[in-house]
Amino acid sequence: MAFRIPNFCFRASVRSSSFQMELQTSPFLLVFYVTSVICNSGPIADVVIDRYDIPRVCPREVETEDFIRYHFNGSFHVDGKKFDSSHDRGKAFISQVGLGRLITGMDRGLLGMCVNERRRITVPPHLAYGSIGTGGIIPPDAVLVYDVLLLDIWHPDDKVQIRTLSKPESCNRTTVASDFIRYHYNGTLLSGQAFDSSYSRNSTYDTYLGQGDLIKGMDEGLLGMCVGERRVIIVPPFLAYGESGHGTKVPPQATLVFEVLLADVFNPKDDLIVHVKEVPETCTRRTATGDYIRYHYNGTFQDGTAFDSSYQRNSTYNTYIGMGYVIQGMDKALHGLCMGEKRRIIIPPHMAYGENGVGKIIPGSAVLVFDIHVIDFHNPKDPVEIKITHKPQQCDLTSEADDLIQYRYNCSLMDGTLLYSSDQYDSPSTTTLGTNSVILGLEEGLSGMCVGERREVIIPPHWAHGENGAAGVPKSAVLFFELELVDLQKGVPQGYMFVWLGDGPDPLFPAMDLNGDKKVPLEEFSDFIMLQVKEGKGRLRPGVDTDSIIKDMFNNQDVNKDGKIVEEELKPASEEPQQASKDEL
Repeated sequence: MAFRIPNFCFRASVRSSSFQMELQTSPFLLVFYVTSVICNSGPIADVVIDRYDIPRVCPREVETEDFIRYHFNGSFHVDGKKFDSSHDRGKAFISQVGLGRLITGMDRGLLGMCVNERRRITVPPHLAYGSIGTGGIIPPDAVLVYDVLLLDIWHPDDKVQIRTLSKPESCNRTTVASDFIRYHYNGTLLSGQAFDSSYSRNSTYDTYLGQGDLIKGMDEGLLGMCVGERRVIIVPPFLAYGESGHGTKVPPQATLVFEVLLADVFNPKDDLIVHVKEVPETCTRRTATGDYIRYHYNGTFQDGTAFDSSYQRNSTYNTYIGMGYVIQGMDKALHGLCMGEKRRIIIPPHMAYGENGVGKIIPGSAVLVFDIHVIDFHNPKDPVEIKITHKPQQCDLTSEADDLIQYRYNCSLMDGTLLYSSDQYDSPSTTTLGTNSVILGLEEGLSGMCVGERREVIIPPHWAHGENGAAGVPKSAVLFFELELVDLQKGVPQGYMFVWLGDGPDPLFPAMDLNGDKKVPLEEFSDFIMLQVKEGKGRLRPGVDTDSIIKDMFNNQDVNKDGKIVEEELKPASEEPQQASKDEL
């Protein structure tokens, strides 16, 4: 595209001071003063502009008094010979437009230009260096051609520009001065040339806001952001690195464009934030210092990025409360919880892992968000808790040590997860109390029950499977049992097969000799024992085969092993025990 600017013909006088110096820097940096207007005709009377490469998007065009930064190649129209180039110097040219700081043709030819636009500007002599030229470099009456690439535009009245790209639906907090923030960014010049990126370092940029640690434009542009918000911040040079630039990547007087994602924000004065998400209808007890707690959690940063989860390990996190085993914020947040409660806990870094973070998992100065679900908790001093849910009206006989009992049960965790149930088997469970056949807490819960009674029993781990757990039972788990006593057979003390329920016959042998023939074979001995049991005078060990017990008892008394017991084989009545072991009646 080419167009002409109306003919401006000047007879110009050059300000001679520092002329040669300025010429070496750039031939069109010279200042001209118009003394009279001469309208001469010539082959090229007007500035000719060829816009041969125009960007699709042009948010801003060059206007009078704008500052611009651009590259150019300057050549003669007559033969194409180059007389100057910013590319060769490796430094873009900076100037203000429309105030006579450029030759008139360039002042006119640069108007309306877009960043990244390329145009060819042909300037006739009377709008350039006229009939005088520039001392050996630009001859008199030379037509000049400038091939220009515009890199930057700004104005002294420019402000920081902010354009929001995306914003979370929920935004409970926005950044303010004195906050500490962590953010990712891509930094480019106005031309789109990248100069820096936090993503390339795989690390956020972390800083205080509003305390002069950032360039002024970023201190302003980052205010009012939500975590998870994306915005573009355009910073004019005088609110960025100004005339000095920054290193080799940011040239002097460069407008900077930052695409920012806010990852985190906190204030050094922040305390723990707790949001209660779910509380059970019944909560008879809350966590306190010294309790041992098991809970599940998902750990994320404020932008939602996950860093840890107990669910992924399929194992709760277990710890004591208030004893310094976890980070300060979590230790504080775990107080006052109910079993089954769910909370969201937001922990500022000074109550978490601070400026150092944890390896590659948790960056320095990271705010941590934990969604926790309390599975159970207990205190090492807790007893077994027993709640009777049903008791028969008649309850004369209750379970105790040595009794053989049958019972139904459901065993679950405190969150309701069923572990075991007697319903999974063909018949109720059977055990003899006092024989360490079941965990101590269950033994406690089954004691003192009558047939038909039902109970709910809460057993802390030190009464159950302890810190190691068991097959199907997690470590340090509190267990919840639903119990029903189905059958009760009164037992005998450990080490005995038969006991008298009062005073035994005295003398014993005549009572055993049912037919009076002075000898007692196995069959007659068995009849005697079963008669004592039937009449409630004695008791055999329950849960063991009756014939086997009686035969063992008979063999122990048949000293000479002749198949019969005679009176001489029994101990004198004065030495006769009230209970019979495996070795004696």
